[in-house]
Amino acid sequence: MPARAPAFALAPLLALMACAAASASAQGNVSEGAAEEGEWNFTATLDGKPIGTHRFVVGGSPAARSVDSRADFVVRMLGVPLYRYRHHAEERWGSDCLRELRADTDDDGTRQQVARRFDGDCVMTFAYWNPRLLKQQRLVDPQTGKLEPVRFEQLPDTNIEVRGQPVRARGWRLQAAQQRIRIWYAVDGGRWIGLDAETKGDRQLSYRLTSPSPAP
Repeated sequence: MPARAPAFALAPLLALMACAAASASAQGNVSEGAAEEGEWNFTATLDGKPIGTHRFVVGGSPAARSVDSRADFVVRMLGVPLYRYRHHAEERWGSDCLRELRADTDDDGTRQQVARRFDGDCVMTFAYWNPRLLKQQRLVDPQTGKLEPVRFEQLPDTNIEVRGQPVRARGWRLQAAQQRIRIWYAVDGGRWIGLDAETKGDRQLSYRLTSPSPAP
């Protein structure tokens, strides 16, 4: 996080969240099922206050999947913008392997672009829509294009609030780049419905699905 906004320290977390997309079958054992096509919209909050949105569109067949991710966040204090983060990423996948990543990030005025092809080993981004994610030990950071070591730990089932209603959720703790993120999937149907992460200063950054609704 740049020194000009140390109180929020959002950038490392947002970089890891920015390539998440669509849905997953995250039952007790990792499923090998294919990801769905569709559009998913999340509201992002900081300490319970809305700071922006993150929209994901997944299309194509499992053999040739495309992912479009767009995030736009503004942190304000007394109505005054203190920090802005914008991110747009486009991915091309062949089966479960990332083939191409193009990303443009504006981290509070600092611009970073990535244009990279992956023609060798089969690698993945932080693509929560793909159930094989939970088996990975390294993932591609969408903001830098670099591989990062990761570790997953399953959490006990719990209820989280989605669109004002409690939803039974199955969780996984993702540890990466000195960050811990909790990923939540609906127990009924396996849809990805949320993320929670702690930033420096003990602030809580969260995603919650706004559309489409999780399964009842």
